[in-house]
Amino acid sequence: MIDKYRWYEKLAIYAGMLVFLTFILAPFVEAFVVSLRPLDQVFRVPYRFITDDMSFSAYVTMWESVPRLGRYIFNSFFISCCVTLLALSCIIPAAYSFSRFSYKGRDGLLGTFLAINMVGSAVLIIPMYKLMLNLGLLNSYFAMVLPGAAFSVPTGIFLMRSYFLRIPKELEEAAHVDGASRIYTLWRVILPVALPGIMVVAITTFISAYAQQFLFALIFNSNSDLHPLPMGLYEFFGRQRIIWNELMAASLVGITPVLLVYIFLQRYIVAGLTAGAVKE
Repeated sequence: MIDKYRWYEKLAIYAGMLVFLTFILAPFVEAFVVSLRPLDQVFRVPYRFITDDMSFSAYVTMWESVPRLGRYIFNSFFISCCVTLLALSCIIPAAYSFSRFSYKGRDGLLGTFLAINMVGSAVLIIPMYKLMLNLGLLNSYFAMVLPGAAFSVPTGIFLMRSYFLRIPKELEEAAHVDGASRIYTLWRVILPVALPGIMVVAITTFISAYAQQFLFALIFNSNSDLHPLPMGLYEFFGRQRIIWNELMAASLVGITPVLLVYIFLQRYIVAGLTAGAVKE
């Protein structure tokens, strides 16, 4: 096997990867270090990466500063799971339709989904508020689940459609010859084959839903029992003095569910992203 990269090309590739990872991981490393520093040394000048008396005390005292932190983390996890399930129930049949059926207006409808995906949620916040008000969904989980799922569907459709297109149509034709219906074929033949792609879309939707809850919770919900994690952490900024080390500790603890989901399901992500990479 001939190595097509020279030594300086490999060096440039690894250097680029190092720079990229540095920009990605540096904020998390700094947040962890800040969570270990005493509060009076967080903004110390001159800057020191390692300071005196570093400890994990902020990870204990943060529960006193935000007594409902556990509840906020549960709300974020619950909302993200509901958004993922609701979005998948719309994404899978829509993506299958776009990949298998040819009908008038299909390309225009697909382009409409792409256009909707380009519109930020903040642009539609007033119409969505009026809609939630008329439906009586304010101050409920539905007020945060429905918008989160709606903005996750367009991206999910494009990801899932490209995966369905890589599945041979001969599988469906063989099932139809045996007398299977379209729905039965989708449920028992196509979905098991498409499981890696479904997991990629599900994990992407979950992470996106976990990260975009602040705006919806701020506008559509005033019930503190239903606040997700971003709104809970927002309490830190409602004070005259922000306890930065506890804020960083609470933030890192809050993203733990997302990290656990990614760690335990990363094999599905790799399988989904590499599927179809080898030409048969």
